[in-house]
Amino acid sequence: MRDVLYLDRVTQAETLLKPQRIEVLRRLAEPRSCTEVAAELDQTPQRVYYHVKRMLDADLVRQVAERRVRGISEGIYQAAARSYWLSPGLVGRIGPGRTRDRLSLGHLIDLMEDVQRDVAALDLTRPDLPSIGVSGEIRVRPEDRAAFLGELQRTLQDLFTRYGGAEGDAFRLAVACYPTGDPDDRV
Repeated sequence: MRDVLYLDRVTQAETLLKPQRIEVLRRLAEPRSCTEVAAELDQTPQRVYYHVKRMLDADLVRQVAERRVRGISEGIYQAAARSYWLSPGLVGRIGPGRTRDRLSLGHLIDLMEDVQRDVAALDLTRPDLPSIGVSGEIRVRPEDRAAFLGELQRTLQDLFTRYGGAEGDAFRLAVACYPTGDPDDRV
């Protein structure tokens, strides 16, 4: 089972975004038959199979085994991933293309779309996958904002210059700097 399945087809989103299918999908975090899921949801196995079949067709669920029960073959199914991310591209861009102002919220949203797509494409089954995630909070007085952003930009530019050669493994570095939700805590 993958950690993340990135959904970029409308048919996948349409299949997933039905409350009953989401409940079936949750039950399929571990391999189960439609009969087992139906018992948990107080549904008929046929009704659950209907939803499982649609999710199979959309690559949201996989059949992982099969067993014989009273002479009948019964499929064992499992969710294809632990998390499902919907591509922002499913809605399509409304308005002009990518934002050019690096200090705008639009640029941050464009960057997050790129990061989401890149992370979803990684082979998350590899235990040796080198990556790092860092999060923190910095408090900056309004009169120091320009100096802070300038220093952050210079520091990152130094890293890009020092390690930006043509040899070695390629890494993408994305840094997001945005105000927190509480107006009193804004950077």
